Amino acid sequence: MEKQPDINLVILEKEDEVARHQTGRNSGVLHAGVYYRPGSSKAALCRKGKKDLESFCEREAIPFNRCGKVIVAVSDHETTRLKELHARAQENDIHCELIGADRLAELEPHATAVAALHVPETGVVDFGMVAWRLAELIRNLGGEIRTNVQVVDGSEGSTCTRVETTGEVVEARLVINCAGLWADHVARLFGVHSPVQLVSFRGEYVELAESARKYCRGLI
Repeated sequence: MEKQPDINLVILEKEDEVARHQTGRNSGVLHAGVYYRPGSSKAALCRKGKKDLESFCEREAIPFNRCGKVIVAVSDHETTRLKELHARAQENDIHCELIGADRLAELEPHATAVAALHVPETGVVDFGMVAWRLAELIRNLGGEIRTNVQVVDGSEGSTCTRVETTGEVVEARLVINCAGLWADHVARLFGVHSPVQLVSFRGEYVELAESARKYCRGLI
């Protein structure tokens, strides 16, 4: 909207506020992109996305912590895989270092391994806070976020696309499907039958008690 102030932007959100699902309920990790195949879209998007998000957080005073990560090998057999990850990370232009047990003890005194890959640029952020700030900016620029509105059907006409919801029909020149884990379902409502299906999985994240936080300095 900053680049095109003349557009009318309407966001349809089925919950009563943004970030109620995956965006506000994930690990919060700002991934460096170690695992992705070099040259792939996923690797490129991860690198660019991390850079853009950190710049956004700095500009909007959203706290994030570049705490670093160590990927550990607990046996000599696993060091082969660790070296492969190191080579892949270097191809993805990620600053990282193969380290031994002594250096690991300096970074994470309570971690035990025969070797590790240290990725200092990995960080964490509250993605819910990022989403809430984005929503605030959209509203400040004149955009509208309609909550408690679920998309139930849609169709393309000659001049516009009709989006049917639980409460109204919205007509738009351009519709962007950004429904997250429901994106394939929403696409099918508009007659788009992609061979790609989103499969969700449950992640468990815990917060260390204050007395136990000394045992883990970063991501392991």
